[in-house]
Amino acid sequence: MRFFFRSKQFKIILAVFLSVVLLTVVSRFVGQKMAPTANIAGTIVAPFQSLAKNVSDFFKNLAVIYTNGNEATLENTRLESEINELRGQLSDYEKITAENEFYKEYLGLKEANPDFSFAPATLISVDSDDPYKGFLINEGSSAGIELYDPVITEAGVVGYISELGTSTAKVTTILSHTLTMGALDNRTSDSGLVSGTIRYAENNRCKFYNLSRSCSVAIGDYVVTSGEGIFPDGLIIGEIESIGSNEVDNSIYAVVSPFVDFSNIKNVMVITEFDGQGGLNAK
Repeated sequence: MRFFFRSKQFKIILAVFLSVVLLTVVSRFVGQKMAPTANIAGTIVAPFQSLAKNVSDFFKNLAVIYTNGNEATLENTRLESEINELRGQLSDYEKITAENEFYKEYLGLKEANPDFSFAPATLISVDSDDPYKGFLINEGSSAGIELYDPVITEAGVVGYISELGTSTAKVTTILSHTLTMGALDNRTSDSGLVSGTIRYAENNRCKFYNLSRSCSVAIGDYVVTSGEGIFPDGLIIGEIESIGSNEVDNSIYAVVSPFVDFSNIKNVMVITEFDGQGGLNAK
């Protein structure tokens, strides 16, 4: 509204109003001097008086609108503030709900493994130069995290801590060729090693190899950690998708589809302590 009073239109209206007022005053003065012809003077003056009244009423209404507009603006500001506050409360509620769901996913694992100590963390950036989908989390040594600590989600094994800062850490995934971990077929207990290759990483797959020719692994079996190296035993890795034979040593290998969706990781748990925790088993 304040911009209207500065506008060209307002200046024109004001000029018209002043002109009408001036004409009204002049007309009244002339009317008083023309007593013998008062009816004529009244006829001349009347339209100007009516116009002056209309213009005056317009400005009064304009003032009312301006006042009401200010009150409406203040009310809108108050309502907007309340809405923003409610949005903040809803955001906090959703965050707390998500965190509760996040922790609930690990409650069973904690109950089954009371020796486990966890440090929750959130993915903050993905290494776009890493074909094995490594990423950075928002916790580091200040949260009790150490190098080579296992990293998991509720779906299964993600990888391990390969670089460590005070408040951040780099996670290398099980798709990487730098990590080799002992693994078992959960159904048959056939043992082997799980590692990644650039070929399999492109499709979010890893390799379960060094299996005996006499093994009984089958497509659809689950692969879990054996407890050798940096990972505790029994953590789920993924499902056997296909089986092949190594032409060099005639050993059996299987292609594993991890249960973790590496393109959709948001929150992880770092296992900072467990019974039998050992060192890195890497190539």
